[in-house]
Amino acid sequence: MKVFIGIVFLLTAASAVAQDKSERRELIGKVGTRSALLILHATERADGGWRVAGEYVILATLARRFLEGERSPELGVTILKEGTTPILFGRPGTGELRGIWRDGAFKGARHGTGGQLREEFEFSEDFPPMEGYNGAVRCEAKEGRYQARLNYRVAKGKLEGFEWRAVEPGGQACTVAGLTQETMGGGLRFSAGGCRVALRDLGDFVVLSAEGCSAQCGPEAYLEPLLIDRRGNCELLRHGAR
Repeated sequence: MKVFIGIVFLLTAASAVAQDKSERRELIGKVGTRSALLILHATERADGGWRVAGEYVILATLARRFLEGERSPELGVTILKEGTTPILFGRPGTGELRGIWRDGAFKGARHGTGGQLREEFEFSEDFPPMEGYNGAVRCEAKEGRYQARLNYRVAKGKLEGFEWRAVEPGGQACTVAGLTQETMGGGLRFSAGGCRVALRDLGDFVVLSAEGCSAQCGPEAYLEPLLIDRRGNCELLRHGAR
């Protein structure tokens, strides 16, 4: 009987862990008058609220700010501490984003460390459509010992070929190829098994990001998002950010 109870307990605990809900969202918008890309990771708490972490990048300068905070249930009131390092706990911040995040939009105001209003911000998950996008890109990007090589062809929004290879400083690699196209609003999505790659239009750039591609990577390897300009040059989004 004790063994049975123990097994039930373990199964219940495993089920609770498996039911933890996590979301990753990319949003495009402005901080003040500056265009920015916002990437947020949210994990639901037992009370229905969300723990949130992420970053935004000012596209004109690649200035990068990290975020950490909470989103309330129902109303979506969201307060995110802003800082210059990925770990914000116990460190002084550079400000706060305070607003409402719901129905695919995050709107509010950015405040200084003393609570003073600095500027308003507005982000949306609605990226421009890319049905007519044409691109023949062959580029390399590197930062330190991390390097990435990208080769893809898209004609009128249809994928014709794709290969993305990245090597992390320890020498382990990711290789993503042989993708098929999926339907996606506000961008282009390609997949192979659980690995999904997305292209989104940011205006002067398109951004390429990957999700669920661990099977295509060595244990320590990873795929950094890439910014691709209109001439086909690419840059590591996060390594290039300051």
